[in-house]
Amino acid sequence: MKRKYPDHPIIGVGGIVFLDDQVLLIKRGKEPSLGQWSIPGGVVRTGETLKEAVVREVVEETHLDVEVLAMANVLDRIFRDADGRVAYHYVLVDFICYPKAGELKPDSDAQDARFIPLTGLSSYSIAQVTLDAISRADWLRKNPEILNSPAGIGNYYG
Repeated sequence: MKRKYPDHPIIGVGGIVFLDDQVLLIKRGKEPSLGQWSIPGGVVRTGETLKEAVVREVVEETHLDVEVLAMANVLDRIFRDADGRVAYHYVLVDFICYPKAGELKPDSDAQDARFIPLTGLSSYSIAQVTLDAISRADWLRKNPEILNSPAGIGNYYG
């Protein structure tokens, strides 16, 4: 699968992992967004469910095993080159997660990994789209009546 200048969008997942009023972020070690802080995640493999993919990706990048609570967000991440051509195009599905086991340490394509207080996110280089996803997930986890309603986005359990 060609990630740079793809023939079609690539499906990815993200784990928005909460520990009390902190969220797990990784410092990206690869493009796109090299050096930016983001939520752990990656590409879904053929034959893998979205839930399986997010659990695997979080383990690969942070060594933490997580419980997937619910889907929080679906979005496009499109990166264009200087000529306006699509260099990267991901359709991302983010999930609210909680840590179950493991010892936090960066691995795979993460330069660093840490739990950051939600009130301290502005001190980090984080894309606005990621801040929006974290904010939405935080709001959803604090409003389970909406998250778990029959029409709620969180009702995907794949």
